[in-house]
Amino acid sequence: MDNPTVLDNDFRSASGLHVDDIAKSYLAETAKWGKFLAIVGFITVGLMVIAAIGMLIFGTALSSAPGMEATPFAAFGGGLFGLFYLLFAAFYFFPSLYLYRFSDRTKRALATNDTPVLTDALGNLKSLYKFIGITTAVFVGLYALGLVFMLVGGGIAALAG
Repeated sequence: MDNPTVLDNDFRSASGLHVDDIAKSYLAETAKWGKFLAIVGFITVGLMVIAAIGMLIFGTALSSAPGMEATPFAAFGGGLFGLFYLLFAAFYFFPSLYLYRFSDRTKRALATNDTPVLTDALGNLKSLYKFIGITTAVFVGLYALGLVFMLVGGGIAALAG
């Protein structure tokens, strides 16, 4: 970024893109709501980590308590649920981070009319949507695979019965 390009107040670029005041107000409002949602996401991640630590500590202690050795909960070691919460927290952290970066950089770009900062902000928005898209594709694939297994299992059960 040796020579940052600062556009005029209307964000006019050489390619003819024009971001007028209405579009800027939409971006500013989007950035405010995005920042709010990102902060709520970070708080949720923090609570999930606290819950995971609690599950790891108390779940492991509970599984070694007298009389708990034969329960299904003890078979999981108690702390397995804590590990799942840690994984979910790590998974949820990244969309919150992308959204926060988008919001923060959009606000900064609008305040300074700085095109490279706005470009970086939109790059983070792209990363957020890419993350959500890949996650959606994976879950749709898992649902489809589960449906195939259910149909095959039902067919086998019908033939056996």
